Amino acid sequence: MPQSQTQATSPTTSYAKGDMVLFRDVERFWLGKSGHTFVGRVERAWRNAETGKVLYDLTELSSSRPRHGIDSAYMRLLPPADAMRDIDTAPLSEPDTGAMPPAAVAWLRQHLTQDATLPAQR
Repeated sequence: MPQSQTQATSPTTSYAKGDMVLFRDVERFWLGKSGHTFVGRVERAWRNAETGKVLYDLTELSSSRPRHGIDSAYMRLLPPADAMRDIDTAPLSEPDTGAMPPAAVAWLRQHLTQDATLPAQR
């Protein structure tokens, strides 16, 4: 009796210029090399003339290194709400900054060096 085969499908996602994404260099990942995952900013989208597949050019944020022809199957959108959640939910009344997420500490340090005052509570 023949067995049926199922294929997993991933949802098609398109990205716009300026989107922040997490990208995995699949070859480096499968070879066990370090530096296979990075945060990037989408610079442009284009369609490959031979395959018809939409590919992306990114700028790696940590080094400003350009990455060309990135397959969206190895990219994930980094939503602004997720990036800002640490700041929005930081326990500002805590005397120990170790209790705060790193993003909240970075935000506070930046604002304290600019104004030397905390922003008003909402």
